[in-house]
Amino acid sequence: MKNAASSSKTIVLVHGLFVNPASWTPWKTWFESKGYTVYTPANPGHEGTPSDLRTNPAPGLGKINFEQVVRHLASFIDTLPEKPILIGHSLGGLLVQKLLSMDKGVAGVLVDGAAPLGIITGKWSFWKASFPVINYFKGDSLFIASKAWFHYAFGNTVSREESDKIYDRIVVPESRNIARSTLKSFAKIDFTKPHVPLLFIAGEKDNIIPADLNTRNYKAYKDPNSVRNFRLFEGRSHNIIGEKGWEEVAGFAFDWIQQQV
Repeated sequence: MKNAASSSKTIVLVHGLFVNPASWTPWKTWFESKGYTVYTPANPGHEGTPSDLRTNPAPGLGKINFEQVVRHLASFIDTLPEKPILIGHSLGGLLVQKLLSMDKGVAGVLVDGAAPLGIITGKWSFWKASFPVINYFKGDSLFIASKAWFHYAFGNTVSREESDKIYDRIVVPESRNIARSTLKSFAKIDFTKPHVPLLFIAGEKDNIIPADLNTRNYKAYKDPNSVRNFRLFEGRSHNIIGEKGWEEVAGFAFDWIQQQV
């Protein structure tokens, strides 16, 4: 049921790791066509064109951590004229959870969202995709995704040729320390507290954020009076926001937002 006090026509799309706001381009245009004001802020060190960033990574990117990204986004949200609806993909989902715990939004949609500290999965695909990123032996060096890694982690439901084209459009160098610092206390969520409406969306074929991780995250919230919903999209990879049929996912999120905000 809608809460008039939390009505908002502003959306902030929060991107995840290995990409930047370019990954949200179709969704930004789609939600703007529905009458929303849509922002796609870049995480620190992620501003620019993906191809340019692959050639010239931002100085200091390798030292950026999760808390710095949260503070950066919180400061951006504080400049907006109204409290927004937050939609996050991948690590952006966890960023949304953390930002909502700081009272920075009226509702949250987590699309294949990374999980807070304490929620884990035994799925081998998660560890296979994540270990090369977290690898502490690599120090503060940047994680530069290979096209083979990207095909496994993001584009496993399409051909390698198609996955390579997606890579060229959206992939950027990444700080290993953002992923590593989600294993520290700042990435915890108090699941007992009341919260704004939350929608969890999972892709059945997601390798790097398996569907069961989304399910565990969804079920962790305990307040019986707060709204939370879950939807599994069959046959979808981690590139659920950009692969064929993304409009169905965006449409489901839109309908849910219309009901809640």
